[in-house]
Amino acid sequence: MVAALAVAGIAVTLAGCDNAKGKDAAAAAPPAGGPPISAAVVLEKPITETQEFSGRLEAIERVEIRPRVSGFITAVNFKPGSEVKKGDVLFVIDPRPYQAEADRAQAAASSARAKAELARLELTRAERLLGDKAIAQREFDERASSQKELDASARAAQAQYEAAKLNLTYTKVTAPINGRVSKAEITLGNLVDASAVLTSVVSLDRIYASFDGDESTYLRVGAKSQRGQPVVVKVGLANEEGFPHEGKLEFVDNQLDPQTGSVRMRATFENSDRELTPGLFARVQLGGAGDTKNTILINDRAVGTDQARKFVFVVSADNKAEYRAVTLGPTVDGLRVVRSGLKANEKIVVNGLQRVRPGAPITPTTVKMDADLTAKTPDAKKDAKVAAL
Repeated sequence: MVAALAVAGIAVTLAGCDNAKGKDAAAAAPPAGGPPISAAVVLEKPITETQEFSGRLEAIERVEIRPRVSGFITAVNFKPGSEVKKGDVLFVIDPRPYQAEADRAQAAASSARAKAELARLELTRAERLLGDKAIAQREFDERASSQKELDASARAAQAQYEAAKLNLTYTKVTAPINGRVSKAEITLGNLVDASAVLTSVVSLDRIYASFDGDESTYLRVGAKSQRGQPVVVKVGLANEEGFPHEGKLEFVDNQLDPQTGSVRMRATFENSDRELTPGLFARVQLGGAGDTKNTILINDRAVGTDQARKFVFVVSADNKAEYRAVTLGPTVDGLRVVRSGLKANEKIVVNGLQRVRPGAPITPTTVKMDADLTAKTPDAKKDAKVAAL
């Protein structure tokens, strides 16, 4: 009797353990609907498609300052890196030899003019004497020829004087344009000639942004630019967010480079605030010359990579994940353009992508398609924490 009760007790205990294990297993099992994810409806709205390139800022005018006469530098009248105006005196070359040459040429020109004037007076008297037959025709011709020769000599002496005055003005080396001056390459006391580069000046009021566009870009905007239709171009510097500076496409080269498949393009920007400096790297955003069309937009968090292909998971009507390859375009207002693979009003997985398998059931929570999903969905925070671990 006692043995039978002991056996019954052991059987009850084992049954209780089995029931407890079954409850734990049921609690640990995933929900019947599949793993929880966040899903959003793809956006479709009209946009003007843009493309982004890397470029460099270039001065519209850049002048190397060289002397036109040789001599010793006696003054440097600018601070390196400062702005100068057209006509400002940057360097002074010793003017004394050129002043002396100008004075000598002026005296020679005055002497030649005096001789030419005397010859003209004598020719006038010879004309009266010839009329009275007091001199021979030959003597008159000689005086006329002499007067012409002296007149030519006077003009040559005057030209030499003008050249001497011009050389004297060249001893003051002036800025040919408004802009920012570089450092002095040759300093006070050095001897210079026409081969020397004294400094350089670059213009600042307007500036170029040059970049290389691909063939599709050329086909999209090249002809419109050449016809004079405006194409908006924006640039942003390395320390700026977005593209705060707006300009217009000014130049598209006449052919593509067959080796690189690219074409040189250039845009013009106003630079009254002097924020744009020649030589800086620039991020260039090229507009589409007014071509606005409805475009599918999604958040980049929804995009996965399968070797060389990009894909998203579409939420089907029965809440299953459908693998869909997509072709992507540029970013617009923080969202990615989808050129093919998605349709308007389709719902896709935007967070929890690593928990999804093609064809597997999922439990979606609908959120709004936004440029910043990380701060708005709990799945995104959970994914970020898992990735950090």
